[in-house]
Amino acid sequence: MRRQRKRSQMPGFFQRQPTWLIGMEACAGAYYRARELVRPGHDVRLMQPGCVKGYVRHGKTDKADAEAICKAVLRPSMRFVPAKSEETQARLLLTHKAREFLVRQQTRIVNAMRAHLGEFGIVVPKGIHNVERLIMACEQADLPAPARKALSLLADQLVDTQRKIEHLTADIRANAKVDEDAQRLQTIPGIGPITASALVSALPDIADFQSGRDLSAWLGLTPKPHSTGGKERLGRLSKMGNKYLRRLLYLGAIAQVRARRRGEAGDDWLWKIIRRKKLKTGRDRPG
Repeated sequence: MRRQRKRSQMPGFFQRQPTWLIGMEACAGAYYRARELVRPGHDVRLMQPGCVKGYVRHGKTDKADAEAICKAVLRPSMRFVPAKSEETQARLLLTHKAREFLVRQQTRIVNAMRAHLGEFGIVVPKGIHNVERLIMACEQADLPAPARKALSLLADQLVDTQRKIEHLTADIRANAKVDEDAQRLQTIPGIGPITASALVSALPDIADFQSGRDLSAWLGLTPKPHSTGGKERLGRLSKMGNKYLRRLLYLGAIAQVRARRRGEAGDDWLWKIIRRKKLKTGRDRPG
């Protein structure tokens, strides 16, 4: 069957059809469409666009993409993306998308204010912990009226953004206290309420992973291979998984390393690595 249907015609068209195997590329609206197609009894399977790209013969057209999806969904070695429920998507919107967007916006406002003050010879140290000094510098600086007005608007926007981030963070912490999975994850060193809530929301069924290495590969924490001729060459991290989860885990791990360096010497695994590996900077050397 080769027919073109509008978006509004899709639900009624598939309801009139017998049970089909439907392949789709995972994207922003794929989870909603998958839930709608599952209700009439269809078998819907989502795939990563990168896995489908290899089956495109030539050109970039809707017809060629549809043919590639049909070929990819029938491959026995194809890995599929589990469909998310509405509750999971809502939790991700709270713990990942909305808060992360506000944090990025906060960083942009701070950088803009520092840059504008630098144009008038006023330098404020970097870092989100210097926000109060930045706002105070804007209020006390002897600047022309137009510049003071512009910086005042940015300062108000910064304070409002920080208030929204605090509200979302409080909701995440409250949800993490009543979620059993999040509570168990917080027993791992370096994982707090935000990381635990993000993991609970983003991770698929754990039974799909045969070992911890499979989970690391799903997160993109495995080296990218460049092997040929029987010679194994491993490159840097592939970074093919969830960037937000990787960043949270990295920040938690760095916090544990810094806390351990400030502690007393011992024979534990982390201390041995700290003594053996070179530091990136010379500021935080182990005592």
